[in-house]
Amino acid sequence: MIRNILFDLGGVIMDIDKNRCVKAFQDMGFAAIGEFLGDYAQKGAFADLESGRIDAAEFRRIIRPHLPQGTTDLAIDRAFCEFLVGIPVRRLVALRDLRRQGLGVYMLSNTNPIMWNSKIGEEFGREGLRREDYFDGMVTSFEARVMKPAPEIFNYAAEQLGIAPDKTLFLDDGEANVRAAEALGWHAALVRPGVEFDTLLRDMGVCK
Repeated sequence: MIRNILFDLGGVIMDIDKNRCVKAFQDMGFAAIGEFLGDYAQKGAFADLESGRIDAAEFRRIIRPHLPQGTTDLAIDRAFCEFLVGIPVRRLVALRDLRRQGLGVYMLSNTNPIMWNSKIGEEFGREGLRREDYFDGMVTSFEARVMKPAPEIFNYAAEQLGIAPDKTLFLDDGEANVRAAEALGWHAALVRPGVEFDTLLRDMGVCK
């Protein structure tokens, strides 16, 4: 029996658009930005930031040579956060409804401290609430210092969140992440483009 839902963030709860981020950096003069950003994984300093190998200050220092002299930290952060489109209100309502139904609601996200401490927090705060009002627990790649689909982050999440894989359904928009979770004994389902997670959960009989 499924007692918990473990959510990916981008592409499941948060709408994302890599091309917006690429354009924002290109408009600033970072011509090679496309080599570093992917739909499901990043490279170079972007991956190092997401995996917790470097902090935000070091990330900005590394990419600054690609940008015009005098580019501010705020300008870099704003361009980076263009990756995130936003969270539709219906999904915020759906998350709260899952908790009202008695399900444990958790997050496991490959993300970085720049987005986490700005746009992501702002989106969950749109109705006067906080991330903690939507989730019973959260694990981020930059805090865990490892990214999906590595097995270590799933094991870390189970331990930190106190949830059993065989009683938890993991939802992600990346096939590699779903396969990795299933190989470790988690229930898992792929959230395809255009599919709302609450519709998927109802179709699976997990919630009302």
